Amino acid sequence: MIRRPASSIVANPVLVGAVTTLVVVVAVFLSYSANKGLPFVPTTELRFLVDNGANLLPGNEVREGGYRIGLVTEMEPARLPDGQIGAEVRLKLDEGSGPIPVDSTFSLRPRSVLGLKYVELTRGRSARTFADGDTVPARQARFPVELADLYEVYDERTRTGSRRGLQGFGDALTGRGASLNLAIQDAPRLLGHLEPVARSLAAPGTQLGRLFEELGDAARTVAPVARRYRHQFEAAGDVFEAWSRSPEALAATIDKSGPTYEVAASSLRRQRPFLTRFARFSGAVQEAAATLPRTLPRIIPALETGTRVQRRAPQLNEPLRETLSAVDRLSRDPVTSVAFRGLADTTRILNPVLRFVGPYITVCNYFNYAWTHAGEHISEPDPTGTSQRVLLMQASRTVNPTATSLGSLGTLSNNKPANNEPVLTGVPYAIHSQPYPAAITTDGRADCEGGQRGYLERVMRYGAADRKGAVDPRTPGVQGPTFTGRPEVPQGQTFTRTPQFGPKVPEELD
Repeated sequence: MIRRPASSIVANPVLVGAVTTLVVVVAVFLSYSANKGLPFVPTTELRFLVDNGANLLPGNEVREGGYRIGLVTEMEPARLPDGQIGAEVRLKLDEGSGPIPVDSTFSLRPRSVLGLKYVELTRGRSARTFADGDTVPARQARFPVELADLYEVYDERTRTGSRRGLQGFGDALTGRGASLNLAIQDAPRLLGHLEPVARSLAAPGTQLGRLFEELGDAARTVAPVARRYRHQFEAAGDVFEAWSRSPEALAATIDKSGPTYEVAASSLRRQRPFLTRFARFSGAVQEAAATLPRTLPRIIPALETGTRVQRRAPQLNEPLRETLSAVDRLSRDPVTSVAFRGLADTTRILNPVLRFVGPYITVCNYFNYAWTHAGEHISEPDPTGTSQRVLLMQASRTVNPTATSLGSLGTLSNNKPANNEPVLTGVPYAIHSQPYPAAITTDGRADCEGGQRGYLERVMRYGAADRKGAVDPRTPGVQGPTFTGRPEVPQGQTFTRTPQFGPKVPEELD
């Protein structure tokens, strides 16, 4: 019996292929999982806050002393304790690296010039350590300035300035080696004197910072007038050059300046009230000067006329002096004071009268009306005399000769007022007697009652019902102004509707 030899595992191609595939799958899985830590390796998770993620990516290494001790697993935006938005970085650290003290710091550092980063752990010395899942405070995470950020400072303008600065320094130092040696030799003595000066300048009471602020304010103030300010220095140079020609006179001026300033200081204190008033006066003059362009065309002709008048002023001054002397003698006379007191009493008496009488003239124009009509009645002639006499002779005659009327004898024998009695000729008459007719209302509007609408048939509050006529002081309603009157009392004038002295008009009749 022939025995067949045993087959080898390598001889089975299916098995070899399956093993090879399994090895490749395990290798790919391990290489993929290496970015998140090797499987079956115990780790500790920590988090830390940083104000700038600095292009840190998941999978970047965590190193301590140059050795890898973990990986960055995740980074996402987070709000820092100061309110700003930063980043929260999650780390997985190998437990073999040991516990992490709570005063440890994490720094984000570049691994290459291409932008690859890693997290460097600087272990602290505290006995307390972070537990799994703890968050490191933001103050313990650092983001140092990178080389790329440093290069960004040197933009085109900075590079140009730096190049010009190096060129200027080079030109300034070229051939001045001996001078530099002497400067370095004298530097210790200079610095020895500079130390107390710098200490005084650095003292808070010196307010050196305020000096530069004030210098900045002064520069901003002078900037709009820079050209004039430059001219000031040019003129000052000319002045100093003139001073240098006579040093003795300059020395004498400086010698006398001290006493002069002392006198000026005391004088200026006394001048301060004058200067204060002068400032107010200047403000008033400035306002007046602003109106001159509009007023000068009118003022100049007045000044020209005044110039001609002033030439004749000496002729007026002599009589004026005599007049003022007479006024002076009059004012010294004791009788003058009595006359002024009498004038004051007269004024106090006339003022109330004029307040009441004035509106009859200024609003209703009754003064002119009365004298115009009176003059016409008396001056107009007719064959038997004047118009006034004719009017009286043409009065109406009543049927009853004893009735009261202008054209009958009843006015003398009958004590009853006219009451529209029947007449033979003319028109009937009724009594018309209204004392104190109004001229204005209480608020100054025209209420000229006399001669406005004729007489109403009855204005008689207390008379019998069958009586006709107008006897009450006031006519109802506001009559308004006369034909040539005013609608109200002129502005600025005082007035009163009723007299301030004597009997008052009853309220029910006003």
